[in-house]
Amino acid sequence: MPTIRPSSDLGSNYNEISALCHKYNEPIYITNEGAGDLAVMSIEAYERLVGRFELYAELEKGFRDVALGKVKPADEVLRRIESRLGDETV
Repeated sequence: MPTIRPSSDLGSNYNEISALCHKYNEPIYITNEGAGDLAVMSIEAYERLVGRFELYAELEKGFRDVALGKVKPADEVLRRIESRLGDETV
């Protein structure tokens, strides 16, 4: 169940809201005059969310490539990678 707080708590109870965001890693919903207005979350939760969106976008590109036949056999790709790694000097 989401945590819901009034906008007045942003100023008067900021530290408490921040602690809740970090403790539960979920957004806190902020209302203004009884209606939903904002969602506040920790930077860590935000970065995880953005990372998830970026991953989904990359997966979608991969699915499109498969649908269009833009694929190569895995053993061929792995051979190319191993070849490149063998050419590198440490």
